[in-house]
Amino acid sequence: MKGAGYNVNQSKIAIGSGGFFGKGYLQGTQTKYEFVPEQSTDFIFCTVGEEWGFLGSLVVVGLFVALLSRIIYVAERQRSPYSRIYGYGVACILFFHLMINIGMTIGLAPVIGIPLPFFSYGGSSLWSFTILLFIFIKLDAYRLQILR
Repeated sequence: MKGAGYNVNQSKIAIGSGGFFGKGYLQGTQTKYEFVPEQSTDFIFCTVGEEWGFLGSLVVVGLFVALLSRIIYVAERQRSPYSRIYGYGVACILFFHLMINIGMTIGLAPVIGIPLPFFSYGGSSLWSFTILLFIFIKLDAYRLQILR
């Protein structure tokens, strides 16, 4: 019996053992020897933190911030209220998935099984996030044809 909070404790150990630069690709001991359960789905961020360290985690979060800021920028230039609200909705969904997943990985949020967008293993979340973005890109492509 591993007890309550085992996943979060092992995740914190994995992230902490990564240090500043990380242990290297596929060199993480906590994730390599499967001390962290669900490391390819719910706890994928601890794998990034252990193998790539603080810098790798910072790069991942920075790329997500760049994606979110770009989505908000594109949403602001929409002429249609529907397209603008849809863009804000996409940004909010991605933001909340990002914050809850990273928060539960480092112990700041309860473990509820939310995937990290575009990182977590599993086809349904990847398809969902991709379709969300593609619909928004298609709405943006037609923004000049809308009169209002």
